[in-house]
Amino acid sequence: MDEDKSRRDSIRMSMKGCRTNNGFVQNEDIPEQDPDPGSGDTPQPNAVSITAAEEPEGKCVRPYAGMPKEVLFQFSSQARYRVPREVLFWLTVASVFLLIGATITIIAISPKCLDWWQVGPMYQIYTRSFKDSDNDGNGDLKGIQDKLDYITTLNVKTVWITSFYKSSLKDFRYGVEDFQEIDPIFGTMKDFENLVAAIHDKGLKLIIDFIPNHTSDKHAWFQLSRTRSGKYTDYYIWQDCTHENGITIPPNNWLSVYGNSSWHFDDVREQCYFHQFLKEQPDLNFRNPAVKEEIKEIIKFWLSKGVDGFSFDAVKFLLEAKDLRNEIQVNKSQAPDTVTNYSELYHDFTTTQMGMHDIVRDFRQAMNQYSREPGRYRFMGTEAFAESIDRTMMYYGLPFIQEADFPFNNYLTTLNTLSGNTVYEVIMSWMENMPEGRWPNWMVGGPETTRLTSRLGNQYVNTMNMLLFTLPGTPITYYGEEIGMGNIFVTNFNESYDINTLFSKSPMQWDNSSNAGFSEGNHTWLPTNSDYHTVNVDVQKTQPSSALKLYQDLSLLRAKELLLSRGWFCLLRNDSHSVVYTRELDGIDKVFIVVLNFGESSTLLNLQDLISGLPSKLRIGLSTNSTSKGSEVDPRAISLEKGEGLILEHNMKNLLHHQTAFRDKCFVSNRACYSSTLNILYSLC
Repeated sequence: MDEDKSRRDSIRMSMKGCRTNNGFVQNEDIPEQDPDPGSGDTPQPNAVSITAAEEPEGKCVRPYAGMPKEVLFQFSSQARYRVPREVLFWLTVASVFLLIGATITIIAISPKCLDWWQVGPMYQIYTRSFKDSDNDGNGDLKGIQDKLDYITTLNVKTVWITSFYKSSLKDFRYGVEDFQEIDPIFGTMKDFENLVAAIHDKGLKLIIDFIPNHTSDKHAWFQLSRTRSGKYTDYYIWQDCTHENGITIPPNNWLSVYGNSSWHFDDVREQCYFHQFLKEQPDLNFRNPAVKEEIKEIIKFWLSKGVDGFSFDAVKFLLEAKDLRNEIQVNKSQAPDTVTNYSELYHDFTTTQMGMHDIVRDFRQAMNQYSREPGRYRFMGTEAFAESIDRTMMYYGLPFIQEADFPFNNYLTTLNTLSGNTVYEVIMSWMENMPEGRWPNWMVGGPETTRLTSRLGNQYVNTMNMLLFTLPGTPITYYGEEIGMGNIFVTNFNESYDINTLFSKSPMQWDNSSNAGFSEGNHTWLPTNSDYHTVNVDVQKTQPSSALKLYQDLSLLRAKELLLSRGWFCLLRNDSHSVVYTRELDGIDKVFIVVLNFGESSTLLNLQDLISGLPSKLRIGLSTNSTSKGSEVDPRAISLEKGEGLILEHNMKNLLHHQTAFRDKCFVSNRACYSSTLNILYSLC
């Protein structure tokens, strides 16, 4: 009872005279008890009530630290405390809804983000020729890993390496004996896993070659198929044929890509098998569902190893006509027995058959199972060499059916003569036929084509690299193109290869030491080019006017300029000498004008005739002539030497793609506009 009395006295004291008790009241949660009826203690008549109604007039009570909850409740219900609390609550609710609305709006108007295979260049490496780490004269996986720092200096985002599977020496290791093993010449599976990890540590991605059309005749599947063993019996395309005195009479007139009949008699099975390429490379039977499942399992195997995508080669050969009809001769008057070259037939029954694209889409679906993680989209490219433009575009898929992210655009690699008109035709052919919203790509070389300098001349190296990096889409560089490597000349070779495809596969030229720094061994699988003393990485990285330095400047410019990665492309002019186009983006006043001379002589251009309202001077952002960078030119008289290119900068409010005169010559893949106020891209232009 004394304790209760003391507690009440404490409350009285705290309220008396409007004083605040800053002390701590113990046992504040113990409920008051009525006085013991048997005790003599009675409530004091002058006790102060805690209710506001009983407060003495002119007196007030303030909250204090440690007040009992029954006192706190009295204050919390007062308007001066209740109203601010409710205002804060509704402000919080309104802020949450505004934030949600703003987030939804930003998402709704934001353009699709560029994926990793769109934001930067791809760098294609012929594995056997890039860098030898064990001095056996052959490039290998460890060698690629050793040179990743160099690759990053090129501002490359994707490394693309060619076939490294366990293979025979036939057809540059595309006769695969085991799709899930590394050929010992390139290293071990551990070497591959280390390379994948190192590439990812550098912030890069890795895609690899894969040819699903055929295997080596030494593959376990083929050995089982030729003995008619279980499910493998029909893994390849077998047909009855006659074979007498060493002469085979094939089922039809179909020809191999390398010439002569595409049928070869097997003396074990006593039937002919079909091969679109060498006889050591029998074609798989993709009309057999088990074969398709085998290939999809191989795709998943490499994706589980961390591979970020594939280049699927030779996909147009996946299916053949069921009825084995003879293909039509190009020259119908030619004697059938003399038709032995691949180009002498129309290949309507052995390429791009009905159902072929369904197989490729199955590959895409298998890859999509590994694309669900954020940031881990798996890229798919398809080789479409020697296809017509309409057939090439089919690899993009249909509006609601995904296929390749893009077919590799090798049309520039087929140019054997160069002019403004021929370059214009290649560009417009792709841009006009590409399905809406798809992403283009450009390449000027590869393992199966003559290098640019040997095909067109070394004076066009810088101009073609400037073209690659200023066109919309993904630029693809074959190793050595950044320094202007050329073909080698081989007169004899002791391996079973097509000699014509060797020339562009010579060892990478790193420095002017023995074997161009490619290998410290006594020999290399191919000789190095004789110009390696001057055309090499070590020399060019110190020269401000080198092809390598310009390549690095171009790749850096593309990486930092939205005009080049997201902007509109408007083709202004072409003639026998030059190509002129602009890159521009809504919301950015700056415009790039790209002027390239592919002619055989110098040319003079008046840009005022093409674009009205140009300033009296244009600044040169980049030039193939390093001494011109940063200077200014008169747009009415721009002089270009043979093989010279300029990237000019100026400001313009009325962009060309809004003007009726240029509407048919302007293209964009992923439309976007830039807000300088918010520093964001949006799609409601």
